[in-house]
Amino acid sequence: MIARLRPYFPTAALALLIFYFGFHAFTGDQGLLSSNQRSEALTAKTRELAALRAQRQDLEVRARLLRDTSLSADLLEERARSLLGFADPRDYVVRLKP
Repeated sequence: MIARLRPYFPTAALALLIFYFGFHAFTGDQGLLSSNQRSEALTAKTRELAALRAQRQDLEVRARLLRDTSLSADLLEERARSLLGFADPRDYVVRLKP
């Protein structure tokens, strides 16, 4: 019986390999069926990148204002009060829980 099936073994092995790779082409991490998830992740990461770029630009502007060559008195006073924990008697202080 095995001798009669022996010529079909290479064909069966090839068919199993084609099925295996075809199955993973559709359902794998990089498969065709997961393209929606990838596009949603890409959209979310693009939004996150835009927010981080805006935050970085704001920090660069604030750092530029704290340099010796262009010192902003208001920003320096705000930063000193924040670090030292002081407030002007005319300031309104709103305490938030950390």
